[in-house]
Amino acid sequence: MKNRFLSLLCFFIIIGAWCIATFGGFVSEIFLPSPLGVIKKMIELAKEGDLWNSCYSSTRRVMVGWIWSVVFALPIGMLMARSKKFSAFIQPIIEFARYLPVVALVPLTLLYMGIDESQKYMIIFLGTFFQLVLMVCDTVSSVDQNMINAARTLGAKGFQIYKEVIFPAALPGLMDDFRMTIGWAWTYLVVAEMVAASDGLGYMILRSQRYLATDTIFSGLIMIGLIGLVTDFLFRILSRLVAPWAERLEAK
Repeated sequence: MKNRFLSLLCFFIIIGAWCIATFGGFVSEIFLPSPLGVIKKMIELAKEGDLWNSCYSSTRRVMVGWIWSVVFALPIGMLMARSKKFSAFIQPIIEFARYLPVVALVPLTLLYMGIDESQKYMIIFLGTFFQLVLMVCDTVSSVDQNMINAARTLGAKGFQIYKEVIFPAALPGLMDDFRMTIGWAWTYLVVAEMVAASDGLGYMILRSQRYLATDTIFSGLIMIGLIGLVTDFLFRILSRLVAPWAERLEAK
């Protein structure tokens, strides 16, 4: 209860400072619109339908790109954790690629994939895949070796060990990895919608920059933050549903 109060207090402090800065006339509305002005703009955009269409387009892009990164990163990361030969083979390229700035890859994705939705999915994928592979590898590597040895003693082999021991033991940590990387996926949204986009929250923010429409920029940023908070909350609930044993172990 105290932690929730502190979390709310932080938000109130930020909003209070924002109100003082704008309503007190300390900052021009061109640079920092008032909270009331932003709320009015969000209502206006919502009535016109632009806000909801942008939220839907951006959420779809983030989820599709992120899901594809999970589909590929999960088996690769698990194999890296359990096979030294496979890790020695693929880890150098993963380590190299994760340091490449995604913004620098935009021209290549446009050249190879065109300007349709697949290019935007690829930007989200590239922004999360390489990091997620290493996170999955670290999480799976932390599984107690004694559990694996016990399973082998009982006759488990190959894929059965992954299915019955490694994956369940690593699942709570994997859910945390997924929750972290989907947050990163939202940070690459503006990059994905930077070029050849006609809708989305990132596109709305970039378009508003040209006209110094800071109230629209703040509206887009707030919506991205709110969707991110909802996503994080849903992942916490999902983690408790798919890995309830994690809470019991923590309680002990």
